[in-house]
Amino acid sequence: MRGTDPAGGTRTTRTPSVPAATVRAVNRLAVRWTAALPPAPGNTVFSAAGVWPLLAFLADGATGRARDELAEALGVRADEAAGAGRGLLAALRAIRGSKAALGVWTRRELELRPEWRAGIPDGSLGRFGADPEADARGFDAWAARHTNGLIGRMPVEVLPDTLLLLAVAQGLRTRWIRPFREIPLTTGAGPWAGRELAGLFRRTALLDRVGVAQTGAGPLTVLKVLGTDGVDVHLLAGAEGAGRSAVLAAGVEVLSGARRVVPGGLLPPGEPGPALRVESVRSTDREPQLDVETVAFDVRGTHGLLALPGVFGLSAAADPAARPLAGIVGDAPLAVQGARHEAVARFHAQGFEAASLTMLAVGGGLPREPYRVRRVTFGPDRPFGFLAVHRASRLVLSAGWVEEPEECAGPDGDTGRE
Repeated sequence: MRGTDPAGGTRTTRTPSVPAATVRAVNRLAVRWTAALPPAPGNTVFSAAGVWPLLAFLADGATGRARDELAEALGVRADEAAGAGRGLLAALRAIRGSKAALGVWTRRELELRPEWRAGIPDGSLGRFGADPEADARGFDAWAARHTNGLIGRMPVEVLPDTLLLLAVAQGLRTRWIRPFREIPLTTGAGPWAGRELAGLFRRTALLDRVGVAQTGAGPLTVLKVLGTDGVDVHLLAGAEGAGRSAVLAAGVEVLSGARRVVPGGLLPPGEPGPALRVESVRSTDREPQLDVETVAFDVRGTHGLLALPGVFGLSAAADPAARPLAGIVGDAPLAVQGARHEAVARFHAQGFEAASLTMLAVGGGLPREPYRVRRVTFGPDRPFGFLAVHRASRLVLSAGWVEEPEECAGPDGDTGRE
């Protein structure tokens, strides 16, 4: 891509501070998104923290009904949105192991309104349009650089009438304080029964790392896996029959402190929660035992945001007749014509990594149709959810659902599946 290359990804070393109101707003969007996920089976992952800043900058330049819808989706006033978006990006960059970047590209003939442009972080503006092939290479390189190479392509098609592109990239890496040991894992029940999976095992004496909460979706078992950078991953096991939307929403509810979690050390013997067993066993020392047997996963998700306009406040913003973005480009009849989100999450023996990329295309045509000793053992034998959480603020950085775990590789690396 020629011209200025937006970066907006400079790391800082200060301790991140995310305002509580922003955390509530981002996590609220995560819950709305989980409730609206289509019922199709399979793995998925998404990051409300990677979408929220982009909607915030869009709201800052929206007018009329589009401005009101975006503010409602964001959970903050439109005139406060850009500042909150800048603050969230800065906080994400300040978390150790995390990165975040904003990119804004315009065609050379498009002039942005000075008031809106002033709210864009320094180094985030660029141009495109002189050479489409060079532009595409530049966009893809930007995506890879700011997602730790996990996402290598921009997810939105640039059309001849696309005049403005906005993107937020997010990358996250953390290593476990206590790594897992890789094991072959075969479950005796549930939808994974009889399959040899890529399992992970570890034993600790910290029973409070697991607990059970009673939620609106039924009992929920929450296992916290602590990372070295102040980022943890919460594995969420729901009751049999509880779907991914209910389980993920319940996990965010527990994260907010709205539900009491009974820690592993206080749970009664038996099976006090999903994927949990509490029993008395003989041991060579007096330390309690928390055994974790779970599966490695590598999940990806692709989401068309215009397919869920009510969740993201994009109904009016996608209608050019209303001139919804007059605060960005003046009185031109521009509207959102494409909006897509891609995310990746990998959970393995040594740590966790995730990335997301959200991109909006703004143009002058009608929007295209969107793509639609006490031992406590944690051992899910059916699909489960997960949240990657900034420990200090409780901000959800990534959320997802594991329905198809990795198979255990044979001696030659072959999983035995087609």
